[in-house]
Amino acid sequence: MAERYEATGLTAFATRLFEKAGLDSEKAALTAELLVEADLMGHTTHGLQLAPGYLKKLAAGEMTAEGEPEIVADMAAVATWDGRYLPGLWLTSRAVDEAVRRAKSFGVGAVTIRRSHHIGCLAAFLTRATDQGCMLMLASSDPSVASVAPFGGRQPLFTPNPVACGIPTGGDPILIDISASVTTNGLSGRLAGEGRRLPFQWWLDADGNPTDDSAVIERDPPGSILPMGGLDHGHKGYGLALMIETLTQALSGFGRADAPTTWGASVFVQAFDPAAFGGLEAFERQAGWLADACRSNPPRPGMEKVRVPGDAALARKRRALAEGVELYPGIIGALAAEAGRLGVTPPQAIGG
Repeated sequence: MAERYEATGLTAFATRLFEKAGLDSEKAALTAELLVEADLMGHTTHGLQLAPGYLKKLAAGEMTAEGEPEIVADMAAVATWDGRYLPGLWLTSRAVDEAVRRAKSFGVGAVTIRRSHHIGCLAAFLTRATDQGCMLMLASSDPSVASVAPFGGRQPLFTPNPVACGIPTGGDPILIDISASVTTNGLSGRLAGEGRRLPFQWWLDADGNPTDDSAVIERDPPGSILPMGGLDHGHKGYGLALMIETLTQALSGFGRADAPTTWGASVFVQAFDPAAFGGLEAFERQAGWLADACRSNPPRPGMEKVRVPGDAALARKRRALAEGVELYPGIIGALAAEAGRLGVTPPQAIGG
């Protein structure tokens, strides 16, 4: 039986690791909380698996430990920040809160961030807005990384470019978290590291031939991840990637044209306050009806039921909070190694 850990214990452990690595208590706590939130929701490539990499970047000075973002522009409902490669989860949580605050005043609020460090799992931020009755749009790209080729091409240009949307319904929110590519860098790297292949040709080798070998993106010359829609309809993911790169990089004024080399993120956050439109009650009535209509739709053969985005993640979270968090194999070992380096005691498994 897989080992499970109390969520509060994992969060406290990760917080202590980041504090020992040089983050102040607020930055450390928010970074830890949002990484554990991703694991609670089942996004195991974007949870605590990222912590050792973050800690190494802090030690190398490639993640800024101290200070605040610089204000690039600020006008009524919108703002742009230079994140100075501060911790991305902390920066983005601050940006979500700020976008919601502005939406409560102007109906909509938006914040773009350039030169953030990596921001983890987008879904982990959504309830910060939906819990306040706001709809949230969130997108991210990394202008220093290229792993997805434009449709019809074979040279990597984009990152997977995730985009997320949180929608309040009066009940459980709709939590959409997708990417403009067929799969992610995180899963590709995990499969390559484990020597596993999936029965899907989700990648192209360097010559542009489809393959089920994710390791092609790490070779020289590198292959690429296919855009969402794959070989047949990849123009859809390609279009979405262009939109996300524009929202995150062009609006913030910093991106691939600047040839950055530091692992990081360009971020776009937009909040909508339904009270400024048709009213929150009407919004939740419409969104709730739509979610219920999806769930009650007759399932096709082989499917147990129709789920709404976020249903499975919230169910996993409730179970993990009650029974403990089951971490993906290898994560606790990597964290224990960092704990030994930093002099922090790892948590004990439940019943251990």
